[in-house]
Amino acid sequence: MSDEKNVQLTDLDALNMAAECLKVLAHPHRLRIVQILLQAEYTVGELAEACGIASQVASEHLRLLQRCGFLDAQRVGRCNYYRVVEPHLERIMACIEDRFGVAS
Repeated sequence: MSDEKNVQLTDLDALNMAAECLKVLAHPHRLRIVQILLQAEYTVGELAEACGIASQVASEHLRLLQRCGFLDAQRVGRCNYYRVVEPHLERIMACIEDRFGVAS
């Protein structure tokens, strides 16, 4: 790169963290879970049913999404209700939906 150009780059450590979280997000069921949770809060069972997967599988997907800081859960009685806490996920999903479409 030429010294004349004033290119601003993100720190490589930050890009590494971003790549790891994007890898977690890059799974069809996790994308579906995020898509659902952007509309309302749901339990593991509700998400599993909506995705057509077992509750244990949904729990693992939720755990990975939480570890990246995308989701949080709130206990109400005996149930955990999951919700999106990463504000940028809405824009990421909008880009995905714009590019790949949304079922009617």
